[in-house]
Amino acid sequence: MSDYTIREQSNTWQEGASKNITFIVTKDCQLACKYCYLVGKNAKERMPWSVAKEAIDYILGHEGDFREEAVIWDFIGGEPFLEIDLIDKICDYLKNEMFRRNHHWFNSYRFSFSTNGINYHEEKVQRYIEKNRNHLSIGVTIDGTELKHDLNRVYKHSERGSYKDVARNIPLWLQQFPNAATKVTISSADIPYIKESVLHLYSLGIHEVNINCVFEDVWNEGDDKLFEEQLMQLADGIIDGGYYTDYACSFFSEYLGKPLDIERENQNWCGAGKMLSIDAAGNFYPCTRFAAYSLRSKKPVIIGNIHDGIDKNKLRPFLTLDRTTQSPQECIDCEVASGCAWCQGENYDAADTNTIYQRATAICKMHKARVRANNYYWNKLYRKLELEGQREEFEKNKKKSNDVIC
Repeated sequence: MSDYTIREQSNTWQEGASKNITFIVTKDCQLACKYCYLVGKNAKERMPWSVAKEAIDYILGHEGDFREEAVIWDFIGGEPFLEIDLIDKICDYLKNEMFRRNHHWFNSYRFSFSTNGINYHEEKVQRYIEKNRNHLSIGVTIDGTELKHDLNRVYKHSERGSYKDVARNIPLWLQQFPNAATKVTISSADIPYIKESVLHLYSLGIHEVNINCVFEDVWNEGDDKLFEEQLMQLADGIIDGGYYTDYACSFFSEYLGKPLDIERENQNWCGAGKMLSIDAAGNFYPCTRFAAYSLRSKKPVIIGNIHDGIDKNKLRPFLTLDRTTQSPQECIDCEVASGCAWCQGENYDAADTNTIYQRATAICKMHKARVRANNYYWNKLYRKLELEGQREEFEKNKKKSNDVIC
């Protein structure tokens, strides 16, 4: 056995704080999803190998500036698997360099992807997966039923839906990653299809559905009422169908919708500033949402580049972000504030000025509707468990699951 193989087998993925480093390998995509925040997708901006290599050399060469005990090397587009040859080369170089430098991230890393799933089955993609299987996490985005999925996730230059091309690859994906989760996005047009879509994804064998509303100001009058009705129907479907024992939906959480304990819950919602993103030109961003192709009306926020490194003065404002520095007092005092999310890039893009300290609140009514439905879900579930004498066992199993996650 080689020294590399021995070391790889003797170490394990380290849980705990991890650095998220994202390569924007392409701004191209087969799809033109109607709710996509990437307003500047194009087929021209593709990351050259020279830029990727120089970014890696900078990051690994400044080990003291990246002290997190583990790292997630994230690849996005557009659609990242359109650049599978480049990604394969990047990952080979990363593995060799982390070994050669005896870097503390050696074998404490993941390669992470969120893909539209269209070319998941292709030979090059499958070869890459087989080679990196032990350090890989892949999420395939499928929005639910064919009707809901095809409302938004359509091919560019046409209105043809992509559901069939994605769904054919779901069995292969789940065979390789049985515990994988999918991500579902909700916009105004597809609210009526939430319940049937989540249950449909369960029927495909997907056990964890992470689902969220878009943060942009796209909501119409009455959307919150319809949203609440759909979530209550979904709650009925999950509880009456017994799915709560083996399936999860992120819309329902016991930690949601409580008043804030501001001393304990004053952290920023996302990792903007603690993450690092690199584009095809070699620019560094605090998050991909601050790159030009993600912004509707603001200039990109560049915090450095592969030649000059990270400008810590430009990064410093992001490190001061927390809930109170950007939220209006109404949000701090809200009786159901716990679990109300925001996107740092959308805050910046929607702000009145070029500030990152103005929280966007377009999602407020949708969050409150979710809280009402969430309360319905847990009240109904615990009544059912108590009537069946299963509440104690359910809570015991839930605690075990939480202990494993922690």
